[in-house]
Amino acid sequence: MLLSLAAIVVGLAVLVWSADKFVEGAAATAKHLGMPSLLIGMVVVGFGTSAPEMTVSAFAAWEGNPALALGNAYGSNILNIALILGITAVIAVIAVHSDIVRKEMPILLAVTLLSGLLLWDKEISRWDAVILLVVFFGIVGWSIYAALRGRNDALSAEVEEELASHPMTLKTALVWLAVGLVLLIISSRILVWGAVDIANALGVSDLIIGLTIVALGTSLPELASSIAAARKGESDLALGNIVGSNLFNTLAVVGIAGAIAPIAVADEVLTRDFPVMLAVTFGLFVMAYGFRKPGHLTHWEGILMLSVYFVYTGWLIYTVVA
Repeated sequence: MLLSLAAIVVGLAVLVWSADKFVEGAAATAKHLGMPSLLIGMVVVGFGTSAPEMTVSAFAAWEGNPALALGNAYGSNILNIALILGITAVIAVIAVHSDIVRKEMPILLAVTLLSGLLLWDKEISRWDAVILLVVFFGIVGWSIYAALRGRNDALSAEVEEELASHPMTLKTALVWLAVGLVLLIISSRILVWGAVDIANALGVSDLIIGLTIVALGTSLPELASSIAAARKGESDLALGNIVGSNLFNTLAVVGIAGAIAPIAVADEVLTRDFPVMLAVTFGLFVMAYGFRKPGHLTHWEGILMLSVYFVYTGWLIYTVVA
């Protein structure tokens, strides 16, 4: 038991550190290769912060724990919006200036509804996984097209400023990219082993462990990057990170895990976890899209989102101890 706890702590610590270095290395490498800043922000940073979820969920599915993979993806989505954006909005009002980030929010809502349809038969089959991955690559293609056309978007300037604050030579960027990727893989395997062992020892389902401990740990890169961006006034980057991460989680993370091993969907996912994920995604769209005026998340909306997260987490804890 103590060894399993140590594996979770060490695994999470290395996972968070390596994810940060992986994203920094990837972003700097892309910049040296001439990739537009907006594309780096949308694809490399937005999706790259979900690298922990991807590696953890892939290993979980590979080792016969697909429920942990699904819990990790959906738990991270709920946590990203309700906890991370909630904390970020309490620290500083999140104003939405980027047209591209505004366009991504209804896409995220549509993707969430699609995932609900695929869950309806209580299984993410390999064909469902293929659908999710095809949609994912379609969105990546749209992101590239939008980034090439929207070079003057507000997000582009924020990404430029962020890249300038972490200058790297190409050699250094490639080293951190490789080191980050290797440590991501190693730490993910350690974390999955520890989490499954703890779940078995406590008699808790892999789903609950994925929704709580693992989701919180794999979402720490988004928490750090969003808070840092908000404190610098880079609100579009903060929100863009979360929206991009949730798109990646819903489509690529679940898609990859489902392609490795079909995922049986527990009843509580349909009655508890997916409805909460859909509700917070819809709430984010309503609050931040800005229908007749610029979108924003206020301090009070941040407090509301945090309240939703703590009520949901309390609900999960109750299901375990009841």
